Amino acid sequence: MAAPFFATPFQPYVYQSPQDAMIPFQILGGEAQVLQIMLKPQEKVIAKPGSMCYMSGSVQMENVYLPENELGMWQWLFGKSATSIVLLNSGSSDGFVGIAAPSLARILPIDLAMFGGEMLCQPDAFLCSVNDVKVSNTVDQRARNVIHGAEGFLRQKLTGQGLAFIVAGGSVVQKNLEVGEELAVDVSCIVALTSTVNVQVKYNGPVRRVVFGSDNVVTATLKGPGIVFIQSLPFHRLSQRIARAVASPNMRENPKFFIQIALFFFLAYVVIVSSLILTECL
Repeated sequence: MAAPFFATPFQPYVYQSPQDAMIPFQILGGEAQVLQIMLKPQEKVIAKPGSMCYMSGSVQMENVYLPENELGMWQWLFGKSATSIVLLNSGSSDGFVGIAAPSLARILPIDLAMFGGEMLCQPDAFLCSVNDVKVSNTVDQRARNVIHGAEGFLRQKLTGQGLAFIVAGGSVVQKNLEVGEELAVDVSCIVALTSTVNVQVKYNGPVRRVVFGSDNVVTATLKGPGIVFIQSLPFHRLSQRIARAVASPNMRENPKFFIQIALFFFLAYVVIVSSLILTECL
């Protein structure tokens, strides 16, 4: 049985590759999930560095450098990892590996054979893969789609006929777009989509919202046909809310903070005006 688009927590699945190889896996937990993959002798998993959580004694881990044609200048320039880890079952009996999500995220199994052998993902969405999966980086050459930050135009491209696992924050929604059907989505909420989906990125509101920052400033209009996976809580949005929660109590505990700031600007204004008046008198 081929792997479904999603795997619910605690429910085991069996992935059948095009070469009729059977690979059982299980996604554990509701948040910050762990992926457990069973490996037969000489089977291997390619994973993101730092994602290994546990493994059986027969599994060997090795860091390998990505081929030069898969690395690219953009990945190095924006601080992306240049290595992957290979988890190989070198024993004579079955083994297992546990791959952990890097944050409070859900793990999604993507059978590339069901998506025409190609999928575009957000940067750092890839977690691990089994069998024939190639991970590369692609840059959107259209100027209108180049937005602030690497997250806007550096995308991961998964190709092949194997099974890939990607991560998404919060709840995940899958939308199947028909021919000509359009869907507007916040750019940061797009986890992955098929290459048949046309993407148009635009800024919302006046320029001052873009300059001073705001939520939902950049949206993407997706036009079918194709499939898109949407996450409700991107990691950068979660980190921003944590930062605000850490900083906010300091202001609440000091109610005089805003009064002090207002007084400071008032005094500065008085000093500047006074200096101008004295200069004109002289």
